[in-house]
Amino acid sequence: MARWEPGARERIVLAAVDLFSEQGYDATTVAQIAERAGITKSTFFRYFPDKRELLAAGQETLSRLLAEGITEAPEGASPLEAVAAGLERASSQMGPMNRELGPRLKAAVAASAELQERNVLKNVGLAAAMTDALIARGVPDPTAHLAGELGVLAFKRGFAKWSEGDRDATDELAPHTLAALAELRAASASLG
Repeated sequence: MARWEPGARERIVLAAVDLFSEQGYDATTVAQIAERAGITKSTFFRYFPDKRELLAAGQETLSRLLAEGITEAPEGASPLEAVAAGLERASSQMGPMNRELGPRLKAAVAASAELQERNVLKNVGLAAAMTDALIARGVPDPTAHLAGELGVLAFKRGFAKWSEGDRDATDELAPHTLAALAELRAASASLG
């Protein structure tokens, strides 16, 4: 078993999600995940502090991409236009592995209260990254918070539609997240 084989992080995540789906989160051990991924337990711990943190794999990168897209949105962009730029930036980094993993991860989260809790924390972190980027653009606090929350909801809705769609399709994630944001914008306008 090689210590630093390429793609170890991705193999760990895939192995964990498969095991969570097959036997449940609580019944899955780090040793089983490491074995399935073809690594040692110590290598597992170089990438993740525990199995619960597997759900947050990529959260820092996703938060950074969302914030960068918002920061780099054209001057004068509305808060939701800036969020759309963030969604487009982050979505452009999602590929076939993300699409394949989506439904399996959703099933694993649905079956575990602990993973549901971790998922909520992940969403809070994503919203905070977008809110902070909007505030840095001069967007007032309440508006920035609302736009950040809408951005998270749009990302989740767009990702679900994309990942649960045709696996052989070559469509990108960005149009799905942007369409979800447009739907949410229209829905919020109807609130009165």
